[in-house]
Amino acid sequence: MKLEGSCHCKAVRFSVESNTPYPYQRCYCSICRKTQGGGGYAINIMGWADSLEVEGAENITVYHAITSRGVSDLERRFCAKCGSGLWVYHGKWPDLVHPFASAIDTDLPVPPETVHIMTEFRASWVEPARGPKHTHFEGYPDKSIEVWHEALATPQNGEGSSNG
Repeated sequence: MKLEGSCHCKAVRFSVESNTPYPYQRCYCSICRKTQGGGGYAINIMGWADSLEVEGAENITVYHAITSRGVSDLERRFCAKCGSGLWVYHGKWPDLVHPFASAIDTDLPVPPETVHIMTEFRASWVEPARGPKHTHFEGYPDKSIEVWHEALATPQNGEGSSNG
């Protein structure tokens, strides 16, 4: 699925191909919620780095968060003019970029469930939703974004969905 996105002031526009378009995973770590999460969390999607096309790249700034282990290798790209978060990149996975769902202008599919990650670090005022369509992890889950999406395409009980 081709995803198109932009910053708030439209100085940066981008597109990226994604086979994992469900905005299903909410990250409550302090970095995500402070740099991107107005609701106390950020939602990342996965896209293929070689398909990333950017207009206004000169307006992009990179932030490397400070962690308890030092400066993070993770690159958080945002608009230098309006501050909108755009995507995350890590050299450990050079084939991937992770756009913030909030920067995507394309209509995204409604996820069949929501996965809440890094809940150990949630802000005290945030209470993650609970119920049968919500799964919670204090840290990172064992499943990657891609593995979670692949499971959606597997028929269960005679029913299935496709990523098309």
